[in-house]
Amino acid sequence: MAASKAGKRSKPPAGPKQELAAKIFHGLNIISLIVMIGSGLQIYNANPVFGGRGAWTFPRTFLLGGWLGGGRNWHFAAMWLFALNLLVYGVYIFWTRRWEKRFVSQGDLQVLQKGQNPKRKNYAWHRLIYTGIVPVLILAIISGLAMYKPAQLPWLSGLFGNWQTLRVIHFITVPIVIIFVIGHFLLSQKVGGYRLIKSMFT
Repeated sequence: MAASKAGKRSKPPAGPKQELAAKIFHGLNIISLIVMIGSGLQIYNANPVFGGRGAWTFPRTFLLGGWLGGGRNWHFAAMWLFALNLLVYGVYIFWTRRWEKRFVSQGDLQVLQKGQNPKRKNYAWHRLIYTGIVPVLILAIISGLAMYKPAQLPWLSGLFGNWQTLRVIHFITVPIVIIFVIGHFLLSQKVGGYRLIKSMFT
């Protein structure tokens, strides 16, 4: 009897559970981001944003598409997946009011300024960077569309002034998104450990 009770006590606690929508969203985001980055670097190498055609280029190991046309095909296919995924998930979290737990609030800002609870601060930082990445993602999509259809969307590409400025802005969104992903991962580990990250994909 005692052994039975001991066995029950030693049973590890159940891990956190994630909504199916959140799992699908994160999974599709990872796939589309990997494809867009690899194909985007292929496009970059064909005509580098910084320094022109004789400038430094990225190693072939990180490229996807084989050539400029192949890179563009992969890039724009993944762009539609990425954009539609963001749109559907955005509608979902607003429809279900989950945005109240996802995005930064006035209370989070107060915690970051005066709070003493490290775990509560981690949650606040998590929501702050989660909120901050939204305009960056929107900028990446808008600038990508402007380069994809400049003739059909002249008013959109015109917002960026000239073609080079448009390319630079679109390219800069890439390292920002990569930094966000790393920060998102590290803060998730601090908040919920490996079990939280594992729960998003199992």
